[in-house]
Amino acid sequence: MNKADSERLASALEQLGLQAVDAPKDADVVVLNSCVVRQSAEDKVVGTLGMMKSIKSRKPGQVLALMGCMVSPKADDLKARFPYVDTFMRPQQYEPLFDLLGERMGLDWEGCVGNLTPSRPSVSCYIPIIHGCDLMCTFCIIPYRRGRQVSRPISEIVREVDLLVQRGVKEVTLLGQTVDAYGHDLPEKPDLSDLLHSLDPIDGLSRIRFLTSHPMYMSQSIIDAMSALDKVCEHINLPIQAGDDEVLNSMRRHYTEREYRDLIDRIPSTIPRVSLSTDVIVGFPGETREQYERTVELIREVQFDKVHVAAYSPRPGTIAFRTMPDDVSQEEKAYRLHNLDEIQEDILSRKNSQLLGETVEVLVEGHKNGKWQGRTRTDKLVFFEDEGDALGELMNVRITRTSPWSLQGTPHATAHLRAAG
Repeated sequence: MNKADSERLASALEQLGLQAVDAPKDADVVVLNSCVVRQSAEDKVVGTLGMMKSIKSRKPGQVLALMGCMVSPKADDLKARFPYVDTFMRPQQYEPLFDLLGERMGLDWEGCVGNLTPSRPSVSCYIPIIHGCDLMCTFCIIPYRRGRQVSRPISEIVREVDLLVQRGVKEVTLLGQTVDAYGHDLPEKPDLSDLLHSLDPIDGLSRIRFLTSHPMYMSQSIIDAMSALDKVCEHINLPIQAGDDEVLNSMRRHYTEREYRDLIDRIPSTIPRVSLSTDVIVGFPGETREQYERTVELIREVQFDKVHVAAYSPRPGTIAFRTMPDDVSQEEKAYRLHNLDEIQEDILSRKNSQLLGETVEVLVEGHKNGKWQGRTRTDKLVFFEDEGDALGELMNVRITRTSPWSLQGTPHATAHLRAAG
């Protein structure tokens, strides 16, 4: 979501006549887009702001702005900690920077800034479709920083995707903190499946993805749409967070471990070659070793295609921070995180090895270290060598080597593809 916000702000700044530069020291305007989902992310923001203080002292005319989830509705504490920052912006609220730049540049920015759709998008582009979150999980700061759920109208999203396709985009990823809650707040009560059906006919668009989903909102209509629509990729990110009901209740996740299992057991019957990824938090307040082992058991049995594991990090302002002691030691959190990473690495080694010799469809997104790279419809990362310009192409790649985290292959001319690669 931060990447999408940054791309839209960049589009607006270009409309004001600014151009991107490679280094902060060369910039007239520096915008730091912040994430505070974990303490390490916030620490990185603070460190970068310290670096910018030194740069700004040597370039006093430089405008420094802080935006994103670090900026709360009341930014007085931030202004006191970082007095050299010129303006603070909450997520998607760019006006404070526009007002400052308009004043310094002597122009009416409202007459200059129009559509914020990225002007030079990548082959694959992020599209925010719903902002904010209503669920108030006890560990999460996002609802306090991004606000309540607000969905964009289907017609507006369709126009934006159509414009992006005209600018070279082949794949869009629909974004939301709870993306499958899309439309519930709109007057007509559409849902994500209605949006998918509206986007699928767009000429020139090759693929559609969406994230992040919440188990409570993953309806059968969304699953059916994924199965029926050719452009919707067979991949679902469905965070479990913990495999124990007591921990899930403390997290305020609104489902049980059994309900989650029933859901992910039902999905493959409609989408046979679907890939599933999930998110897990280890070391949540009060989580015992026995409760953690229930999460391990779930991971072993489900055999996810990807697991994002994080150690619990108390976030000031959240319910957990206010009401629950952070009583799992750092050593125990580290053990659980590394143990789960090792288990998942073994699972992925075996799952990806089954693709050896298969031919998969890859959307080529870039070139790095002498190789093209892209992803399959099921979100597997693939590298291959080719002397031509493959950027943006859908390539048939025969897999010649596998690892837990990526696949290697060679271009292969064949009409038979394993779509779930």
